[in-house]
Amino acid sequence: MAPHADFDDSNRDIVRLPAPGRPSFSASPPRLVIIGAGNRGIAYGTAIGESTNGICVGVVEPIAQKRRQFGRKYIWGKAEPAPGQEFADWRDFLSWEEERRKRVATGEKGVPDGVDGIFVCVQDRMHKEVVLGLAPLGIHLMCEKPLATSLEDCVAIYKSLLPDSSVPPSKIFSIGHVLRYTPHNMLLRKLLLEDKVIGDVMSVNHTEPVGWWHFTHSYVRRGNWRKESTSAPSLLAKSCHDMDVLLWLLCSPPPGSSKPAHLPTSISSSGSLQYFNKSRKPIEAGNATNCLSCDYEPSCQFSAKRQYVGTQMGSRQDHFVSVVLPEIEDVVAAGGPEAGRKALLSRLGEDYDDSMPASEVSKKNWFGRCVYEADNDVCDNQTVTMTWENDPIAAEGENRLQALTGRGSKTATLHMVAFTKKICERFTNIYGTSGEIYADSASITVENFHIGEKKVHYPSIAADGGHGDGDSGLARQFVLAIDRVKNHGQSVPTAQQEFIGCSLEEVIRSHAMVFAAEEARKEKLVVDFPSWWEREVAGMLKV
Repeated sequence: MAPHADFDDSNRDIVRLPAPGRPSFSASPPRLVIIGAGNRGIAYGTAIGESTNGICVGVVEPIAQKRRQFGRKYIWGKAEPAPGQEFADWRDFLSWEEERRKRVATGEKGVPDGVDGIFVCVQDRMHKEVVLGLAPLGIHLMCEKPLATSLEDCVAIYKSLLPDSSVPPSKIFSIGHVLRYTPHNMLLRKLLLEDKVIGDVMSVNHTEPVGWWHFTHSYVRRGNWRKESTSAPSLLAKSCHDMDVLLWLLCSPPPGSSKPAHLPTSISSSGSLQYFNKSRKPIEAGNATNCLSCDYEPSCQFSAKRQYVGTQMGSRQDHFVSVVLPEIEDVVAAGGPEAGRKALLSRLGEDYDDSMPASEVSKKNWFGRCVYEADNDVCDNQTVTMTWENDPIAAEGENRLQALTGRGSKTATLHMVAFTKKICERFTNIYGTSGEIYADSASITVENFHIGEKKVHYPSIAADGGHGDGDSGLARQFVLAIDRVKNHGQSVPTAQQEFIGCSLEEVIRSHAMVFAAEEARKEKLVVDFPSWWEREVAGMLKV
């Protein structure tokens, strides 16, 4: 075909990749504990059992019903839990492990084996407390994202894990940025940084479509993430994944390279809570604060009754219903589907009135709450723009400056938006000097300007793999790293680099970009990121 022929389907190659296999087990497989048996804990519990060469041996969860459900499914099955398999609080686990070690030290026989790795899946604002509390045990850790809800807490965690920056880490640490570990994004990074299929990247437009009803569930009605003061900005709680992926693609050097990171030069942001507030409430809804007592409910797009009892959520219905009513499985098992429906409606009907102090209202999840009467304040629409300047460096092993390959000026834009049909099915346009890429959640389409070729890649994705199989991918890599250190004599720094592919400094940097973006949004300014990093972060890391 002529070099400048038009692109058409007759010149399109389709590449389909096989699914990754489960790693082989060592004689002493890594033993893992989940702290927090909510959505994320369950995701990792599933991933451990299906995609890793480790075993789940314990769960920490304050809600007894959730703890037992998790344990029956992933740990002890139909038997009763053995000592050391379940705890109501992470401090109980800490005490147990400290006592277990004392028993081993005295030569006591029959002491249960210890734990090799921990998945920290508690609420965001508890991450610092749990990670710092467990750090003295010296156990490999995976902390769910975000690392913490403030920059100061992120730095405190960094220092607890790396108290002396001149000494390499002694334990594996991973952050729950699962998008790094999807087959889709791993291939995308290879195509961009190693194969350079579109030349140098010039511009990126990335969209995180939260989904209109998903946003109402997680960031309007639900207490965990609806208020910045009790959780975090939605950019941190929801889209720190996306900020991290953009930096991973555009900032971090390719695998095996000793080049320093190509840091962004500036960052700006705009966004607000545009819709979910009282000024948008339909007049027909009157003073109602709950969907089940509202005359407008049958016509309302955001009806909690239709959302949770109807079929609006499609295949995700069971998951979101279990969040509203954790005991739903037991209720249905005891009384049938109608009993489950009645219990769900009863939970949705829970309401408050003027006699309840706002401080008390804010402490609870009100899943039947009117979305226009909620006390949420996080952005439902936000855009972040990052820029990079030319940054030539000496060629590796030489003293002269090399070409700007991979380190030229570029721009990246992230758009987080609530009002979408897609639910977290991200899509990205990447424009390079010799081609362009369109990547959605299922495929990666590469068009080459030089030869007029279009190639579509279909990375393997498990049928029910969370985050495009990123949950499984992250768990697989974390457990593999532990296994290599425990059973194969690999050093922690080597295993960290080979299997996690992310250093503690990278974790801090991607979170710092979120905090810088929030400062830019609130102060309506453009942040000079290198200066901001030196002023706000670098000094704290060195102390």
